[in-house]
Amino acid sequence: MPPEPHFSPAKLDFDHLVADREAISKINPQRFEMEQLDAVVYIDAVQHILAGYKDVRADEFWVRGHMPGNPLLPGILMCEAAAQLCAYYIVRYDIVKDMDFIGFGGMENVRFRSPVRPGDRLVLVARGIKLHRRQTIFNVQGFVRQTMVFHGDIIGVPLHNDEA
Repeated sequence: MPPEPHFSPAKLDFDHLVADREAISKINPQRFEMEQLDAVVYIDAVQHILAGYKDVRADEFWVRGHMPGNPLLPGILMCEAAAQLCAYYIVRYDIVKDMDFIGFGGMENVRFRSPVRPGDRLVLVARGIKLHRRQTIFNVQGFVRQTMVFHGDIIGVPLHNDEA
């Protein structure tokens, strides 16, 4: 049984973006094939709930080989997209001080529930559950339409460029 949603994707307004891909790239360091987040559409800085999405395209680097004839978005890329959403929030709201960027420190309690394919919009909803100067943890949920396709905890750690 999936957990209760933090926020219903049906309540999101995809016509009014908080940040598009260009704005995200001013904050997040990922480039080229590793830019996995297309937009941020909702932020509640009081409750630390945020939402964004990744439009899954048929021309992405993984489509040809995962799985031939039946492309499925790799679970790790779902988690990477969610981590990029969380990183955007951490940096934009200056949650962690004295860092160059937030690194992907790990994942816990991750479950994949349904496939995600080219043509799908993967909607990501995250809720900050630990926001500390040495570590952040966000519980994230991914949806295609109203179906929860994955959930888990994404751990972020502050890094300096000399540690990357």
